[in-house]
Amino acid sequence: MTDTPPPSPAAPATPATARVVVTYCTQCRWLLRAAWYAQELLTTFHREVAEVALRPATGGVFTVEVVDGGTATTVWDRATGGGFPEITALKRSVRDLVAPDKPLGHSDHR
Repeated sequence: MTDTPPPSPAAPATPATARVVVTYCTQCRWLLRAAWYAQELLTTFHREVAEVALRPATGGVFTVEVVDGGTATTVWDRATGGGFPEITALKRSVRDLVAPDKPLGHSDHR
């Protein structure tokens, strides 16, 4: 009987560095909406982002930003976008920044 060492684990993939930050208004009670967007983005981009964070704020703010390498890119701002994004459009915007080659299935259809 020969003692063979266990196989070495595969080299880890390059760790994701991008963060998605959903800033929401606590006065407007938008936590549940923000949490739903965060859940959808984390489910879709669980390998491509390091984290999805919820940031409470006031004053009617609702933004979604991708932060990577110290650079923040706003992908949705309620003040300029008028209301809230469709989840498919939001996923496309985030994908374009964190994983441009990732197919989104039905979300890719415009």
